[in-house]
Amino acid sequence: MAVSARDQNSLSRLMDYLGGRAVIRKTIRSRLDLVPLVRAGLPYAALEAVGSRLHVTPETAATALLLPARTLARRKADGKLDAYESERVVRLADVAARAAEVLGEDNIARWLMEHNQALGGATPMEMLDTDLGCEAVKDILGRIEHGVFS
Repeated sequence: MAVSARDQNSLSRLMDYLGGRAVIRKTIRSRLDLVPLVRAGLPYAALEAVGSRLHVTPETAATALLLPARTLARRKADGKLDAYESERVVRLADVAARAAEVLGEDNIARWLMEHNQALGGATPMEMLDTDLGCEAVKDILGRIEHGVFS
């Protein structure tokens, strides 16, 4: 399956947020290549990489993704996330990559932490613990990209 230049750029940015090949240790050519990696569990370093790119601690990112502190400590010691946690980390990285496309790299962390009226006063980061919330955040980014006040 051919991947468009835009999709490849988006995938590349997503992988950067996850720590790139240094963390993932596989060549990722499409989003489907991530599925078995997520199912097997990503390295804990992927959460650290996303947090670092967003200028938040792994604990802050984990809290937003509803990952309990004790579980996070165990995952850090094990060096690996489970499938459920991995999917949430990919979700965060995906939204961050999309926000970078729309808002620019320097504006992502602030935007994710600001209360947003279009999200009922929640911050975009607070919405990333569910698929529905994530889609709402992506919808807002799409509206911003097309010049619609959000």
